[in-house]
Amino acid sequence: MLLDRSPSASSATTARERAARAGLYAGGYLGPFGGGVIAVLIPELRDAFHASTAEVSAGITAYLVPFAALQVVSGTFGERVGVARAIRAAYIAYAIASVAVAATTSVAAFLVARGLQGAANAFTSPLLLSAVAEATPETELGRAMGTFASVQTAGVVSAPLVGGLAGAVEFRLAFIVPAVVALLLAVAPLPRAASRAHPEPPRLRAAFTRRAAWTSAAAFIAFLAITGVSFLVALRAADAFGLGPTPRGLLLAGFGAAGVVAGRPAGALVDRLGAARVASAGAVVAAAAVPLLGVVGSPGLLAFDWAVAGLGSALVWAGLNTLMVRSAPANRAGAVSLVGAFKFAGNALAPLLLLPLYEARAWVAFAGAGALSATIAAAVRRAS
Repeated sequence: MLLDRSPSASSATTARERAARAGLYAGGYLGPFGGGVIAVLIPELRDAFHASTAEVSAGITAYLVPFAALQVVSGTFGERVGVARAIRAAYIAYAIASVAVAATTSVAAFLVARGLQGAANAFTSPLLLSAVAEATPETELGRAMGTFASVQTAGVVSAPLVGGLAGAVEFRLAFIVPAVVALLLAVAPLPRAASRAHPEPPRLRAAFTRRAAWTSAAAFIAFLAITGVSFLVALRAADAFGLGPTPRGLLLAGFGAAGVVAGRPAGALVDRLGAARVASAGAVVAAAAVPLLGVVGSPGLLAFDWAVAGLGSALVWAGLNTLMVRSAPANRAGAVSLVGAFKFAGNALAPLLLLPLYEARAWVAFAGAGALSATIAAAVRRAS
């Protein structure tokens, strides 16, 4: 039987591959959305479980701890069993965990189910990013990485909005709808590159390259010193300008909105100028913007400066994502998951390291974070 190599068949194949790649981006949205959706639902969850604010808020930590910890090994595991198989299994596990969250009637069961959600997402996010890289021509890799970063940022930004809308109707919808989406993605086509076979199973230590180590260091700093200062921005908006929760939320969303808009153009710059140059430029922008957050004299300037920091972050992550997927060719997904673990460790440490400085002098905390973000440029130069 002869293969159909006509232009129409080739176009159909290309269209299927593009649709499959779009599914990878949709999966990339789910993880950040699931991590942040409960922040706006805390009052509803508190009432449903007859629990305290602190108990319900622990659902954020319950999600993030296994999510970060399991990423040390999840990418390598996925490479060994097959990326496509691991992604589909993780989608199904995420759907089951999400339904479990929706069905819980006690805060203890809620926290366990949230932990299972985070564990499942540890096996989707790094493998999806690796699969996007495998399915993308090298000349378009930066653009693809920038798009993936903007999609994940969109998940972070939209989580409070969608969660709030769900809370106005029935808060459990915020978990049921993502479960349905995850099941649909589990049966959706994946790019052919995601089904590639390794001549021999990759080892975890193959992910521990010099380039992966420096990329991990840069990712750790980026989340600690740029993304991680969001809680300080919220505190300053309240302490210095008396902003209530709604205007504070809108102000914080400016960072993510800038990232969503700038993500793909930043990726295009990576394709033209190189990952290290673009990430370094983003670090310079952030190093200039973050210290000003502690001294600007109006809410409008605070919002503008925070959006500029979001632009810098978009440049940083377009570059870092590209460096990440190139850092360990023998175990690409393993390197991506390893860097992800360091990234979220930086986010977790930000309050512990920066809050004492803020309580002493607000401007000192922002200045320290800005100085630290400048060191990203040195790390990415070593990673490139």
